[in-house]
Amino acid sequence: MPEYKAPLRDISFVMNELLEAEKLYQTLPGYEEASEDLMNAIVEEGAKFAEEVLAPLNQTGDEEGCHWSEEGVKTPEGFAAAYQQYVENGWPALGAPVEHGGQGMPNLLGIIINELAGTANWSWLMYPGLSHGAVKTIEEHGDAAQKEKYLTKLIAGTWTGTMCLTEAHCGSDLGLLRTKAEPQADGSYAVTGTKIFISAGDHDMAENIVHIVLARLPDAPEGTGGISLFIVPKFNVNDDGSLGDRNAVNCASIEKKMGIHGNATCVLNFDGARGYLIGPPNKGLACMFTFMNTARIGTAIQGLAHAEQSFQGALAYARERLAMRSLTGPKNPDGPADPIIVHPDVRRMLLTQKALAEGSRALLYYLAMQGDIVTHGTEKQAKAADDLMALLTPIGKAFVTEAGFEAANLGVQVFGGHGFIREWGMEQIVRDARIAMLYEGTTGIQALDLLGRKVLGSGGKLLLGFASMIDEFCEANTDEEDADFVNTLKAYKDEWLGLSMQIGESAMENPDEAGAAAVDYLMYSGYVTLAYFWARMAVLSRQKIAEAAGDASFYEAKLMTARFYFDRLLPRTLAHKQALLSGSDNLMQMPEAIFQL
Repeated sequence: MPEYKAPLRDISFVMNELLEAEKLYQTLPGYEEASEDLMNAIVEEGAKFAEEVLAPLNQTGDEEGCHWSEEGVKTPEGFAAAYQQYVENGWPALGAPVEHGGQGMPNLLGIIINELAGTANWSWLMYPGLSHGAVKTIEEHGDAAQKEKYLTKLIAGTWTGTMCLTEAHCGSDLGLLRTKAEPQADGSYAVTGTKIFISAGDHDMAENIVHIVLARLPDAPEGTGGISLFIVPKFNVNDDGSLGDRNAVNCASIEKKMGIHGNATCVLNFDGARGYLIGPPNKGLACMFTFMNTARIGTAIQGLAHAEQSFQGALAYARERLAMRSLTGPKNPDGPADPIIVHPDVRRMLLTQKALAEGSRALLYYLAMQGDIVTHGTEKQAKAADDLMALLTPIGKAFVTEAGFEAANLGVQVFGGHGFIREWGMEQIVRDARIAMLYEGTTGIQALDLLGRKVLGSGGKLLLGFASMIDEFCEANTDEEDADFVNTLKAYKDEWLGLSMQIGESAMENPDEAGAAAVDYLMYSGYVTLAYFWARMAVLSRQKIAEAAGDASFYEAKLMTARFYFDRLLPRTLAHKQALLSGSDNLMQMPEAIFQL
């Protein structure tokens, strides 16, 4: 398995230099303590935990997997002990509100800790990771009694949380769900139904699991307008907060999966389980989006994590593996062959991994900071940040996970035949990464959300807001040394707006035009979005070099990687543009009867 080394220098660059996190947090009420020194110290401790505790369990957890029995699910050896250490160190409480036992730190720090832990061991991170969404949902929509009963234990990590949406017959179309919730005399509800694909749905790492469940009331209308949201604990909770008897929710089985073997993906049966309505009746889907948006950014981190993990493994191997001679003459004349890192195609793969990982890191950290502005900024600041998150979250979730999977596959390719062999650990990264493009909304679902709801649905307003940011950046950076990056970015921004208008006009005539263009539109949008962040990083790095500020080699590497991104990855937009403009006829005119073997 590749040895994981936390990329602390790059994390510091994005957090402290590019995004100037301390400067922002000094202006947000409640975050004044988030100084650069404190944030650096927290990240460094998180890195140690990831490197020393979680990374050694990654491959063993994959090989052992989880074990199901009627008594419950047992996680791989060492997972439960690592979780107890995680709780004792206070990590679950890092970004939670102080009034419920949290530390009140910015969401950005939580995202960074999740990147570190997830790169070291994604299967393990999923157990505490879903609890953050449960906490945010109860914070936002729970009543005072529910907050009192559940939040403190969830925030402390004594309990964990899940999200229970999917059913076997409905998948992403939640309007078809059948789970029922019958009112009871004591004000609770009897929840009955079966949920599938429940990550961390059962385990031996915490004393209770709080399920956030979508279900229908008896008089609920059909479709998504008839869905309500319920808290259903694994063990019932007494009024004094102590655990009561076992609730009627059981893990019927765990899935045999392609990857993330160390995480239990459960089929959960609710047999009249005692649940409690959270939020208004029939508004559950709207309430769940509090959970879903949090989960989507968390899932995007998986794309970053696997890109980083595969890059580190591939880079170490490319430096050591000897094969053939450089086309320009031997670079290792005393050895039988040159290290493969001297070959252009190997460098193409390594630089693709590096550019995708580091560009994604900048985007996702920026999104995390926007979330902090939404919760702690002024009304005007919060509205602007919320608009940016609305546009960029589907790009972050879908594009970054697609990029992460590409990077994972490139890692196998760098290893050649050895990459296909389990002991090296590179094929596990591919298997683990594949799920990220599926859960919390597939790439296609995210693409429809981006194009249909966020761009066309807002009349272009959300996109224009981000385009204005790009314009401001370009207008503020007119030095000749930056012209290639700035002028290219501006041209792509203009083309992005034009393409959006073209698709919108076509979709007014035929809605299938939007559906046919959606994924290519999202990928185009993702490449341009990362170009914005790479342009920012390039300009900043050039300035640092000119000022002789810090490690020149680091900034030079940033500049070179930015150039690679603009020269070799950003042009991929040309193919996406051609595809999305080709229309829907090449998809929809073929009669269904022709689709036959």
